[in-house]
Amino acid sequence: MQAGKRWDMIEAVPLTKPPGSHWFGYYDKWQFDRSGTRILGQRSSFDLRMPKAGDEIEIGLVDLTQAEMPWQRLGNTKAWHWQAGCMLQWVPGCSEPEVCIWNDIRDGKFISRVLNPDTGEARDLPAPVFSLHPDGTRALTIDFHRLEDMRPGYGYYGSSDPNFEVLAPANAGIWVMDLESGEPELIVALAEIAEIPWPWGDLSTAKHYFNVLLCNPSGTRLLFLHRWRFPGQGFQTRLVICAMDGSDFRVVDDSGHTSHLIWKDDETILAWSRPCGQPAGFWLFPAGGGEPEPVGQDRMPLNGHCTYLPGGEWILNDTYPQGAERLQDLYLYHVATGTRHNLGQFAAAPGFDGELRCDLHPRSSRDGRKVVIDSSHAGNGRQMYLLDVSMLVG
Repeated sequence: MQAGKRWDMIEAVPLTKPPGSHWFGYYDKWQFDRSGTRILGQRSSFDLRMPKAGDEIEIGLVDLTQAEMPWQRLGNTKAWHWQAGCMLQWVPGCSEPEVCIWNDIRDGKFISRVLNPDTGEARDLPAPVFSLHPDGTRALTIDFHRLEDMRPGYGYYGSSDPNFEVLAPANAGIWVMDLESGEPELIVALAEIAEIPWPWGDLSTAKHYFNVLLCNPSGTRLLFLHRWRFPGQGFQTRLVICAMDGSDFRVVDDSGHTSHLIWKDDETILAWSRPCGQPAGFWLFPAGGGEPEPVGQDRMPLNGHCTYLPGGEWILNDTYPQGAERLQDLYLYHVATGTRHNLGQFAAAPGFDGELRCDLHPRSSRDGRKVVIDSSHAGNGRQMYLLDVSMLVG
């Protein structure tokens, strides 16, 4: 499959190899530790089928300071899926020691596990996590059983949704959990968000759920995607933000088409969307309201998993497979000059389609000098690859 690349400016060095498939998942979480040398990942013994209840995968890391970069097992989990895995990530903040967290299932309930990889010291928390507050003291989470019911392949198997028959429950939504006490608190209920009028239709007969939770860099606001399905139809979306206590709701994009997104800074959100009367593309949405501005429409014309490198000067992005060769582009976009720097094209292997697909989901180190992707291009199943972009970004 390597021959499928048409251009490759920077070498993609394999971090993992068989036996097993290795990947990380979502693009908006810290895969690199603070030193930029330890890279988290997951390993499965199978690939081209959906997980079933009870299927277990391994949690581990690769240490760049070790010559052979061996896979180091840290634990395991039964709460995962192919797109975001088990929400594995390093806990942000400056506390010592540095710990990682991931989701699991125990006694039929979704939980999260916190581990110090250096000592092996571990503890369990009573709720799963989706994302973490920048100071590392709190976790944000949603109802993963409802997510799986509404968007198969994105939630977890092993626990049924107690509100399955309820269109917009008042006791489900977005929760904040203290990472020390483990005490969860419901801050945004599906029922209250479903009551916000949508200019393009009546939402009273739709079934509602949340997906994607992200704090702004200073941790003062939270964005989330409110999604719903009418019977027999696909989902639609609006982008909403609120304060960290769940107050001060603001609908930022109600077009119904919001997709991949990231905070640019505390006041601005980069998102793929199709604002009313505008073409689909990447747009900068002011969190405080106002008209969005297009970004890189001639250089970033396809939807992808976008993040900013530290400092906001560069956007790291990818594409879904394109054309007969199923090529996935990986590139950096320089905001100030509007130039695109291609890093590589990777041919998605046969069978990696639909919810079994292997998106590149590019993630950068915290200094922005290294990038890791998940890819199936080499014919070895899902594996992780490292690219050094330091010569390009300076």
